[in-house]
Amino acid sequence: MRGVMIQGTASNVGKSWIATGLCRLLVCRGLAIAPFKSQNMSNNSYITRNGEEIGRAQGVQAEAAFVEATVDMNPILLKPTSDQRSEVIIHGVSQAAWSGSEYRTHWYEQGKQAIKQSVQRLEQDYDALVIEGAGSPVEVNLNDRELVNMSIADLINVPVILVADIDRGGVFASIVGTLELLPEKHRERIKGLIINKFRGERALFESGIEWIENYTGIPVLGVLPHLEDHGIEGEDSLTIQSTPAKREKSLDIAVIHWPYLSNETDISPLTQEQDVSIRYVRSVDQLGKPDALILPGTRSTIEDYLACEEKGLTEAIGAYAERGGVIVGICGGYQILSDVMYRHEADKDGVQGIGIFPLSTTFVKNKQTIRVSGHIHEASGYSLVPMSGYEIHLGRTAGSIKYPFLQLNDGPEGISLDQGRLIGTYLHDCFHNDEWRTEWLNRLRRKSGLSEQVMTDTGGRDERYERLAKHLETYLDTEKIIQMIEESAP
Repeated sequence: MRGVMIQGTASNVGKSWIATGLCRLLVCRGLAIAPFKSQNMSNNSYITRNGEEIGRAQGVQAEAAFVEATVDMNPILLKPTSDQRSEVIIHGVSQAAWSGSEYRTHWYEQGKQAIKQSVQRLEQDYDALVIEGAGSPVEVNLNDRELVNMSIADLINVPVILVADIDRGGVFASIVGTLELLPEKHRERIKGLIINKFRGERALFESGIEWIENYTGIPVLGVLPHLEDHGIEGEDSLTIQSTPAKREKSLDIAVIHWPYLSNETDISPLTQEQDVSIRYVRSVDQLGKPDALILPGTRSTIEDYLACEEKGLTEAIGAYAERGGVIVGICGGYQILSDVMYRHEADKDGVQGIGIFPLSTTFVKNKQTIRVSGHIHEASGYSLVPMSGYEIHLGRTAGSIKYPFLQLNDGPEGISLDQGRLIGTYLHDCFHNDEWRTEWLNRLRRKSGLSEQVMTDTGGRDERYERLAKHLETYLDTEKIIQMIEESAP
């Protein structure tokens, strides 16, 4: 099948957003494009229309390509549950949690077969694939059974573009070192290089480009200037960044950074607000007195709760709530705010939560993965505006809920106390709903003596994809990349 693969000298060099921009750019050139990442390790999920779970990056790339995301675009998703174990999801279905060695032993062949099936299905509907690798292609201790870099380039028989991040320093060594560690047959697959996150005067780097091309024999297809606030959601926690105040006076919103934080893309719409600063909190001394506190999702709810309890952070969160603090708990954060959490249905003792909500959460085997829609519940204390998002959780939270947060199509959901000062919900993407987010923020602004703001449209994702595609077309040799794709046809 025709296509091009984006690999990197390391994690977080910009592979995901370059692949996203290429999806939009190539579609606008008349190609039917599908994104593809054979194996993704990320706690950022995307729920397909069929309620199946894939990596967030491939869902975003599908949007950029004007196509509906499917499990074939990310046949294997690994979600870390601890430092040594991950949940294995194949074609959107959870299989089990395995250690790295167990996965390589028990799931390698099944995973390889799933990848082949997905490529065959995508080949029937699309002209070409924009394929994303993972980490580095020269993890030499793992390359005998890898399922995401050069083995996939070989399987689909596509050229590779290698991306390096100049912003972190050592760009020459990272490129040359990667090429030197590749076997010759794989080094020959690399048909171009991209230097990403460049700052400063391009003219001062011309001699560097010349040196790279002369030394490696591979053309530099472009030097991409650092793109501030591109708005493209990141793949994993390496992309998390606190945002400084954009105005002299701004809202201070703290976000608890769990050890196994997941779906932090829930926070991204807040980063687009001009008078909001986001900071991540890992310890009591970092909490301070924020205007609001968000407890986001976590992949290991009880373990993360216990880790934060040991630091005294959970006690500090409870004290903040008692002082009148504003809190939103999403998914795992919602569960942690309950009275008690049971590890399984037979668990009689449970683990005590922070206790802000008079509820209990029981963890079950069957995961809930579904897109949902509805509106704010009339008892929540907020305007009855439309709401949509997705749920992805193993916990079932129950108790006496007099004031739900949402009214979804299948019934009330979540909890809202003290006229919406304290909120718990399973709805991921809740802050992506512009009307409610604006009302929530304006309450904080009034309380802090700031001016209310009109609604910021964070739903303009299409505009961000267009901006990214234009950025790539401006600074990349687009014609060379298209030629590479055309020549990849068998």
